[in-house]
Amino acid sequence: MLSTDLADLRVHMADNPGGVIEDVARERNVSPRAVIEALPSAMVRIGGGEHFATAMQDIAEWGEVTLIVHTDDAIFEFTGAIPAGEIGRGYFNLMQPKGLHGHLRHERCAGVAFVERPFMGKSSAFVAFVNADGGIMFKVFVGRDETRALRTDQLTRFRQLAARIAEQSAA
Repeated sequence: MLSTDLADLRVHMADNPGGVIEDVARERNVSPRAVIEALPSAMVRIGGGEHFATAMQDIAEWGEVTLIVHTDDAIFEFTGAIPAGEIGRGYFNLMQPKGLHGHLRHERCAGVAFVERPFMGKSSAFVAFVNADGGIMFKVFVGRDETRALRTDQLTRFRQLAARIAEQSAA
């Protein structure tokens, strides 16, 4: 990406921090990771993909969250508790028989991004698992309480996890 293009993307994201990451990436012909990295620095922290399992195990303790998979063809949303998982046979396996379960290619994760920004007139906070191609594998959003505010217990856990992973990645 040319430095002028990057500077333009940074200006755009500073002016429009609530833009849908995938839409901005498509419109600007850049990766979703480039869009996340172009957000104002106070809104994003990124750690290495080697922290995939650590992040998922922590998120499994948060309670009800929303997991979103956004593709060109659909946006899938799951609201509920993320099940605990473990690595086996080349996958991070979500260990429950019903509800959300499956097998995630954790080794393709190249970054764990923690994004806290305005979205649709409200504060939002999510963890984006970014793949080796700069795409987003999926996002996990901090849950909301009965007043539609971010759950303070989860936001605290989100921030603690972001600090821990960012610090370990910087070391």
